[in-house]
Amino acid sequence: MVTLYDVPADALIEELATRLEDRIDAPDWANYTKTGVSKELPPQQDDFWSVRAASLLRKVAVDGPVGVDRLSTAYGDRNQGSTRYRVAAPHADAGSKKIIRTILQQLADEDLVSTAQGEGRVVTPDGQSLLDEVAADVLDDLDRPELEKYA
Repeated sequence: MVTLYDVPADALIEELATRLEDRIDAPDWANYTKTGVSKELPPQQDDFWSVRAASLLRKVAVDGPVGVDRLSTAYGDRNQGSTRYRVAAPHADAGSKKIIRTILQQLADEDLVSTAQGEGRVVTPDGQSLLDEVAADVLDDLDRPELEKYA
């Protein structure tokens, strides 16, 4: 049986994002909000919301149970002070908790993620099944020489 650990993360997230596009809709405010404190502009990708949702689903499956705070740290960035002027010492900044929380709520509505009491979010059996199904499809699509470069 193929699991999410058997395929490259970028290929899994790309395929999972295409499957989640129909199930999860980006809110209206998503086009105008930054993905973290250290960013100056909102994301420029058209499919940002579905890619972030796929990435979060994989992250919860790998690291779960995990909370919004830890996910925010994982999706954070190293702030170089001001990206234009470099006037402050570099430090770590967290990612947007609103985006993470909203996507996790949408994944919970689709019964892919649930809340473990007092511990954080975990993947449901339906979510694990979807991840395994996508991983099997990705493994079938990969060429064997391409697969060896990830080994």
